[in-house]
Amino acid sequence: MSLERLRKKIDFLDQKLIDLLNLRAAVTKEIGKIKIRSGKSIYAPEREAQVITRIPRINKGPLDNGALEAIYREVMSASLALEKPLKISYLGPQATFTNLAAVKKFGSQVSYLPCNSIADVFLEVEKGNADYGVVPIENSIEGAVSHTLDVFVDSELKICSQVILEVTHNLLSNCAKREIRTVYSNPYVFGQCRIWLQKNLPCAKLSDVSSTTRAAELAKKEKNSAAIASLLASKVYGLKVLSSAIQDLSHNATRFLVIGRNIAERTGKDKTSLLFSIKDRVGALYDMLLPFRKYGVNLTKIESRPSKRKAWEYYFFADILGHQDDLPVKKALRALEHKCNYLKILGSYPIGE
Repeated sequence: MSLERLRKKIDFLDQKLIDLLNLRAAVTKEIGKIKIRSGKSIYAPEREAQVITRIPRINKGPLDNGALEAIYREVMSASLALEKPLKISYLGPQATFTNLAAVKKFGSQVSYLPCNSIADVFLEVEKGNADYGVVPIENSIEGAVSHTLDVFVDSELKICSQVILEVTHNLLSNCAKREIRTVYSNPYVFGQCRIWLQKNLPCAKLSDVSSTTRAAELAKKEKNSAAIASLLASKVYGLKVLSSAIQDLSHNATRFLVIGRNIAERTGKDKTSLLFSIKDRVGALYDMLLPFRKYGVNLTKIESRPSKRKAWEYYFFADILGHQDDLPVKKALRALEHKCNYLKILGSYPIGE
């Protein structure tokens, strides 16, 4: 078949694709009307998970599953915007890794609200200025993000979804590497690049700033300075990439949480996050964990944080497999509640990734 005939075939298929996408969008608008009338949330993480997990089952190639997932993320983003204009708060400014995670989850067709702190991300959702928020919760190298854990103690917002972002750190500057005297970045990022920095920039001063984007801003302004930030930050702030992928471990990922007012419905492949405090006695924590074993609930993570209300008093944050409406989880949480001083379910949400 000639090149011209193949291109005509592409044009025909493009028309069919556009017609089908608009037909899908029309159905989405009707779904949005039903959700609004019934008081349901426009964003449905459980439905999103169903659409994404269905792709590998129906995909026959040659496009790989990752490419189709990226396409569908944008299709769903446009659909959300048709149902109701959504605003997403995130730990900013633009080009932070939290910004990248938010766009990965919600796409480019919703509006975004950058915030100066994790507490502000929560606050904007609580005040109704944003529909959802995106915050970092843990890194595969550095562990938990304590600020996020602390804000959950007093917030009534719920976790409704999660995003896993593969993180690549890059050295950005407009001067030569040998001329760098100061490197700016977030302290968590320095922790993830410690070995590389000691080997390649042993004499440079490491200066902590609030975000990788702020680091890029400073590196743009100051002579003999550099930033460790994303590739997007290099484009936004006009910085050269002197070295790429400088993190100490190749498998560096950060988990982000989507926070909102509602808990997602069951999908059959869910996670529940909770926090609890325990009575000050010997073996108390051991007793707290027994209900999970008794009812066959897998405890995948536990993290302690000072309560900040009384010396040597702690809150424990835990992730378990299953939805809070699953019978074994219900039984385990009921038993735990009888044993601890305080129990709060932070949310049940699709595992997804």
